[in-house]
Amino acid sequence: MTLEERLKRRIRAFGPITLADYMVAALTDPEEGYYRRRDPLGASGDFVTAPEVSQMFGELIGAWAAISWQQMGQPDPIRLVELGPGRGTLMADALRATARVEGFHRALRLHLVEIGECLMEHQRAALGQWNPVWHLDLSEVSGGPAIVIANEFLDTLPIRQLVRAGRGWDERMVGIEGDELAYVFGPTALSGLVPPSLEDSLPGTTVEVSPVRIAVVDMLARRLVAQKGTSLLIDYGPPESRAGGTFQAIRAHKTWPPLAEPGTADITSHVDFGELIRAARHAGAATYGPIGQGTFLERLGIRPRAERLSARDAGVAAALGRLIDLDEMGTLFQVIVIAHPDLPAPAGFES
Repeated sequence: MTLEERLKRRIRAFGPITLADYMVAALTDPEEGYYRRRDPLGASGDFVTAPEVSQMFGELIGAWAAISWQQMGQPDPIRLVELGPGRGTLMADALRATARVEGFHRALRLHLVEIGECLMEHQRAALGQWNPVWHLDLSEVSGGPAIVIANEFLDTLPIRQLVRAGRGWDERMVGIEGDELAYVFGPTALSGLVPPSLEDSLPGTTVEVSPVRIAVVDMLARRLVAQKGTSLLIDYGPPESRAGGTFQAIRAHKTWPPLAEPGTADITSHVDFGELIRAARHAGAATYGPIGQGTFLERLGIRPRAERLSARDAGVAAALGRLIDLDEMGTLFQVIVIAHPDLPAPAGFES
């Protein structure tokens, strides 16, 4: 029985499911979940992330992590944690670039949060020399000072969609029409998660909320506050909470109907950075940003790095443009830092 057939059986038996439940099934089902058994990256996959565009991205993230370690007082050991490490490209570039930072490599303990078996194999090949420890969830990472990196991780976490209906809110869910999966509407208990700036939206307005993202950021922030640490979160989405539906699927680098053939396409949504900042501050952490990815990388020195690399790689200029230009990743992607409140302003956020 396919995943789609199992979902239909579930809906017929128990009623419509939330978009969040649908995303969890489509992305993480043990048998057919999108991330469980495949490598989604690259030209032969469904999408390309910044670390795959150029080594410069991971190198600068490595520099940021090393500076953060120094700002923390050079704890030994330091847990270097990546959420959703892809093929291990970002971390491999980061560690190569920080080889001369005295004491950093000796102190670090590498932890990778990953559910995909195929991607784990790539990570073993790229990072095996660092003896990484794999986890299915951040909560499994051992206690102690930590630096946490998450690039295009939060967008894959499940969301709920609320639609303004008169004076209240309804929820867009997944049901069945005829014999096909389809959007339906039902009552919701999540109206309290609507951002204050959107509470008085006009009828028909869609607002996306993510209790799971809030829970992940709350867990992260509380750990960083209690055990001292910092985190760098990079993803696509607006810098402040906005109305609008961004629930989407990508397959073979093109948009795909999200409810078609679940498990065969990447399903994501834009990250509400305002929502994350509110959650982190509520947990007692300091936050910095959001700032555009282009601004962040420029402050870390990507242009001088590109000049040095361009002497032997003609493709560097195009990669630089893709990472920082306003009409590419430069403004679509936002960067925030969540950190222990006693740490100084992180690199890239000094102003």
